[in-house]
Amino acid sequence: MFDRMKIALPAKTFAGLYAIIFCLTAPALAQNNAPAAAAPPPADDEPELVEFETAKARSVAVPSFVAPSPVNTPAGNSANLGRQIAEVISSNLRASGLFEPIGPAGVRAISLAEVTAPQYSYWKGRNASLLIEGFVRVGADGNLTVGCYLYDVTFGSETTRLGFVVSPGDWRRAAHKCADAFYSKVTGEKPFFDSRIAYIAESGPKGNRVKRLAIMDSDGANHKFITSGQSTALTPRYSPNYRSILYLSYTDGNPRIYVYDVDSGRQRLITQSSNPTFAPRWSPDGQTILYSMAIAGNTDIYKISVNGGEPVRLTNAPGIDVGGSFSPDGRQIVFESDRSGSQQLYVMNADGSNQRRISFEGGRFATPEWSPRGDLIAFTRIAGDFRIGTMRPDGSGMRLLTNSWQDEAPTWAPNGRVIQFFRTAKNSGKTGIWQVDLTGQNERQLPTPVDGSDPAWGPVLP
Repeated sequence: MFDRMKIALPAKTFAGLYAIIFCLTAPALAQNNAPAAAAPPPADDEPELVEFETAKARSVAVPSFVAPSPVNTPAGNSANLGRQIAEVISSNLRASGLFEPIGPAGVRAISLAEVTAPQYSYWKGRNASLLIEGFVRVGADGNLTVGCYLYDVTFGSETTRLGFVVSPGDWRRAAHKCADAFYSKVTGEKPFFDSRIAYIAESGPKGNRVKRLAIMDSDGANHKFITSGQSTALTPRYSPNYRSILYLSYTDGNPRIYVYDVDSGRQRLITQSSNPTFAPRWSPDGQTILYSMAIAGNTDIYKISVNGGEPVRLTNAPGIDVGGSFSPDGRQIVFESDRSGSQQLYVMNADGSNQRRISFEGGRFATPEWSPRGDLIAFTRIAGDFRIGTMRPDGSGMRLLTNSWQDEAPTWAPNGRVIQFFRTAKNSGKTGIWQVDLTGQNERQLPTPVDGSDPAWGPVLP
């Protein structure tokens, strides 16, 4: 498990690497041995959106991590793992849209001594302004020690060092953690690479789709199917503590809301009804579940305890109220409603009071999702095509981020700077998981073994 992944790296030489295991250190801390956090916390004055939009991609060199005395492990030879770790770090940083990684392919291999004494002149010659170097060592117990060093090439200085002890099968998490620390250090933003995604894996003919619950890492790796597909699964959401996945399942035509325990593989029923039920969502504290249910032609939003019990109705306007999403502080809920004659976005207090419309930009609006930062609400705008956009919680500052035929169901990265959604191809009808950052310019598709829809991005792993 990753409770034991943080270690100390010696401040001066590599000789002590083979014996010392403490907590994360950095140059400024090496003299007093004070412990530090795994990644620097964001400043109180986090960068404004305009700074994010105008930021230019910075070049960062990532050579293969060194493997002293390469050893075979269940996950492969440690030398190969060193190269793969560097590849994952490069891929993570490139996907952020803020960095242009150089390597590990196309750059020379480094020596063990260079990990703590980099050859800055070589990396300057490769036009790298930043540098990530590291090592992979296999311990007597078979676990990996992964060291990660971050350097500013321009100033010729070390900025951060950290290390992890992981089982061979968890080497990717060490790579994600290293990329997260680098991303946070350079941008001042919270990290998001070491996180997971739940989604609905779709297969079969258009009129008879098999929809299974599946999970994967934030980059599409470590894919796993959770349900068999005998019952249709829809709209998954990770719990705030990552231990459970909330989703909707249809068995014999009747909707049921389940909570799936990730560790045990067991699931428990929260509520079931013969009435159409939609879009279950967690409260930020994980104690309440929000969902929509249609009774006698009227669809309203309800909440229910995570332990089950009697649901409480929050809306009662004529029409269809769907898609509630809590604000990060749990005080407000954004939802969609057609009470004005077409689908629009509304915000209300968590007890259902003070319901007010916030979308007035033309077209229809659906599937709202509150940013984990609290500053924006993502949505699907329907005006001919389906497009992903954002607006402030008061409805101002609307921006459209995608421009395809059918993009829908946005979900936020843990740091609130990247949005994931699913896209339906116009001619084939195939669906896939895509993501875009808040500039609207860094768009990419995540690899999945089958078609995918209804993505849900979980928080950063502990």
